[in-house]
Amino acid sequence: MTESGIEALVLAFISRHRLVAGDETVVVGVSGGADSVCLLHILAGCRGRLGIGLHVAHLNHELREAEAEADAEYVSALAGSLGIPVTIGREGVAAYRAERACSLEEAARELRYRFLIRVAAEIGANRIAVGHTRDDHVETILMHILRGTGTSGLRGLLPCRSLPGWGQDWVPQSGDALVIRPLLETAREETVRYCQEQRLYPRVDASNVSLSFFRNRLRIHLLPALREYNPAIDRALLRLADVSQEDSAFIELQAARLWDEAAGQEEHGAVQLDVEKTANSPIALQRQLLRMALGTVAGNTRDIEINHVEAVRRLLERPVGKWLLLPHGVVCWREYGRLVVGRLTPPDDEAARERPWLAPVPFARLEGQFSLNVPGETALPGWRVRASILRDQQVSSLSTSIPPADEDDGPCGFVADFDLQKTGSNLFVRTRRPGDRFYPLGMDSPKKLQDFMVDSKIPRSWRDYVPIVSSERHIAWVVGWRIDDRVKVTADTRHVLRLEFIG
Repeated sequence: MTESGIEALVLAFISRHRLVAGDETVVVGVSGGADSVCLLHILAGCRGRLGIGLHVAHLNHELREAEAEADAEYVSALAGSLGIPVTIGREGVAAYRAERACSLEEAARELRYRFLIRVAAEIGANRIAVGHTRDDHVETILMHILRGTGTSGLRGLLPCRSLPGWGQDWVPQSGDALVIRPLLETAREETVRYCQEQRLYPRVDASNVSLSFFRNRLRIHLLPALREYNPAIDRALLRLADVSQEDSAFIELQAARLWDEAAGQEEHGAVQLDVEKTANSPIALQRQLLRMALGTVAGNTRDIEINHVEAVRRLLERPVGKWLLLPHGVVCWREYGRLVVGRLTPPDDEAARERPWLAPVPFARLEGQFSLNVPGETALPGWRVRASILRDQQVSSLSTSIPPADEDDGPCGFVADFDLQKTGSNLFVRTRRPGDRFYPLGMDSPKKLQDFMVDSKIPRSWRDYVPIVSSERHIAWVVGWRIDDRVKVTADTRHVLRLEFIG
């Protein structure tokens, strides 16, 4: 492809996808490699026709020492030769990786986008151009397939994508940053040829051939092997991405129309979904609604995979009180008639700031001790407790076996049955106290309530709010989690007490 050919291809792609609007500044992320150098040079040559200004941004990842310094000097000199301002940043990727406990690739990507977003905010730009090529597009589609993805992941890389802070406080101004990919229809070999023709001499990063990185192994080993089975595998994957994009666009449109009906108002940073309306929707819409809720709370759906969406979808059919934790500090739990998607939030008190971030509390605070009407109903802060007594034939139909262990470690619901003779009718509700112990159902020895809560993965911020049903002698029920083994229903039970906590 000739020089004019690649420029025409890129300009046509920019126009078709409306990647720039004119009369604005675009931040160009330049690593120094052939792809980003080619992108910068083409945009610089076309900036008059596009009506845009440019600003170069380069991040030194502090991984390759002298080579990284040389990369920064090269980018700075290139920008200067083109009359474009440049910002050079530095971030310790290795330290960030250790802090986040993620892969080196993920750490570098997060820091790179954080840097690009910050530069865009500082100069008042909202578009960031990156040098992803058609080859990157193909590799990303295949990576998503290997890791497990839904329809949206099969789209691979998009020409334009919103980056609303990546769920962090990385954007010091309002509005979303838009990442644009003008080279998405350009092959990697074409960017190399362009640089050769323009005598640009881009930098070569040795880490691009290191087999320690997943993407490199896929590019160097897996794709060549797949091409032996299908020489046109690249075109096949790109066609799959195009079809998935059209399907996803339709599903997203339908889900957006349903959103106003199914999603309640955001409250304390949480989204509430109507369980009935969500569960009665086609499964494709259920998944998209949940992705929208997760993205709204987390700020994006990065690292939210199909298995996470399916886990949340299963909550629609689970008992009240079930919950699970997801990436980005997202917590989901099932309440009466609604599914709540919230965010892990730090506690307010100064002394607790060193502790891990804690889940928002779905329970009302109970101050003091409340007697229950047995039988009857009792109104508590945030709860209505219904107590009923089952007799004779009703008792014989109850199962007396210990329920099987759940597939997750969340709570078990807010309805429980007890042997009335063992509990007595003088029951009250309170929250935990120092030294509390009980016999969790299925155990023949006592356990500290604190240890039980830790082992049951009850978020720390919830533990002082969980209702405890107690008799004068001992705890009968850690509401939502486990009853005491000593008050369980057995074959000898004559009168059953059923307690139901209604939120």
